[in-house]
This record gives sequence, C-alpha cells and structure tokens, in this order.
Amino acid sequence: MGWRGDDYGRFFPPSRPRAAKGGIKAQSRRGAFGESWWARRWIRVLEGFDLGARLRRGRSYARSGQVLEVVIEKGVVRSSVQGSRPKPYAVTLQVKALSAAGWKKLATVLAKEARFTAKLLAGEMPEDVEKAFEAAGVSLLPERRQDLATECSCPDWSNPCKHIAAVYYLLGEEFDRDPFLIFKLRGMTREDLLGLLGTPESGRPGQADPHLEEEAATPSPPQPLRAHPSAFWECGVLPADPFGEVQVPAEPAALLKRLGPFPFWRGNATLAAALEPAYVQASGRGLEAFLGTRAGG
Repeated sequence: MGWRGDDYGRFFPPSRPRAAKGGIKAQSRRGAFGESWWARRWIRVLEGFDLGARLRRGRSYARSGQVLEVVIEKGVVRSSVQGSRPKPYAVTLQVKALSAAGWKKLATVLAKEARFTAKLLAGEMPEDVEKAFEAAGVSLLPERRQDLATECSCPDWSNPCKHIAAVYYLLGEEFDRDPFLIFKLRGMTREDLLGLLGTPESGRPGQADPHLEEEAATPSPPQPLRAHPSAFWECGVLPADPFGEVQVPAEPAALLKRLGPFPFWRGNATLAAALEPAYVQASGRGLEAFLGTRAGG
C-alpha cells in the first residue's frame, strides 16, 4: 500500500501549534505565494513533492508567524519553527551549491551581454537569466529532489514536513525582495558574483585591473624608527586644516543602502526608506555641532 501526502491528514489528526510571539508572518494572506517568476518557480519545486495536507499546514504556519527566525548562509538555510511542543523545532534546508568552475562559466556567459550585468547591478533578476545558466551547463534553481536536502527536529516521519514547508514559503516571499538570495543559496553572495562580473573600476567585465594587482603585490617599504627615543612619542606637525572640507553627505544612508534589503523586513516601507529621514536629520545636526553653530544644549 502506498502513501500520499493526503493520507497523513486522515491517519494523524492535525496538532495545534503553540502561539508564537515575534514570529515572521508571510505577506500573503491568501492565494499563491511569491510574485516574481523566480519566487514562484521556487515554490513550484516544493509543491512538486506532492505533500498534500502538509503543504496546507505549512502555508498556515507561514501566515500565522510560527517561523521564529530564518538565517540564510551560502548553500544552507537554518530556521526555528514553533510547533505543538514547548521547544521550537530546528529546520535546515541545504541547496546543492554550484562548483567554482560552474560559476566561472556562468560569469563568462553573463559578461557577454551588458544588460545582464546592468540588471544585476541594479538588484534585479533578468527575465531570461535562466538561458545564461543553461548555456553554462548549470541551473538557477534546484531541478531535482536530490539538489535539496531538508531536515527538521520534529517527530513527523515525512520530509519535507509542514515546518519545512513554512520556511520554504517564506523564502519564496523573500526572493521577491532580494533575488540575490537565490544565488547565495547556490553558493555565491552578491558581492562575489559582482566581483566575477567585474565593476567599472576593474576594467572590462570579468577582469581585474592589472595595475591594481601589481600595486597590491608590491608592499610599501617599512618606515624607519626615529633615532632618538625621546622623539618617539612626539607627533608630527599637524596641517592647518586637518579635517578638510566637512559637509552633509550627498547621498543619505549610503552605507545602509549598499547593504541591500534587510532580510524578512515587514514594514510598509523598506528599512533604508524608513531610516533615511533619521540619517538626514542626524547629518544636519552633526554638522552644526562640528561647526559650533547649533544653539542650546
């Protein structure tokens, strides 16, 4: 006698999870998860496992905030999900990473068309990027069940279980905001990928500037110590204007914006947009304090 995902609901009545405080709630309240084509492709991989009732419970867990945390690393996702027992269950998703040779081939294919690099630099996923992956002999998303290894500490014998499904659905939503997380799961961070593609400062795409490499390879000569020990603690002559020109940054919260989207942020606006007014106000007050023009305490 074979087992199907729907059989689980008939033989084992659903347990009621404990209420979770501060969990990550899905943005989707009903219907399908994921808006972009790559997020929906990710969800289809999970739904292709024919989990039946576990998928419905996984969606319910994702929407009710039972997932307490999600940590995304290269090739692996670690999470904790509050179930029916006091201790949250530990969930791990491992995605088969692409080899270094595979990434190098992909970077060569992507670098041949400037639009790929332009889209990725703008934080967008090119619509036909899968063709570039196919040309390099690799895939963007897991194609086989063997490419995805999942584990949960719950007593459910099925794998994936509803707790794994809940994390899977939340990841699909997160891919909508930050498509580079898909590359990270395949073993390549945003910075590493852009480094392979090259930047305007590194010459043509995929190549490093040889002058910079030569400069880095040539160490600076060591500075000799002063002959007289009494002069060791004396500082040099300070310039007339040691600070140079001080002004409010032209781009507020520039460093925060370079960090990219904040994982699983649930505000109405992005974290950078929410904090930008504070950066603008702090920069103005800081300049006033530096110049001594601010009145009061």
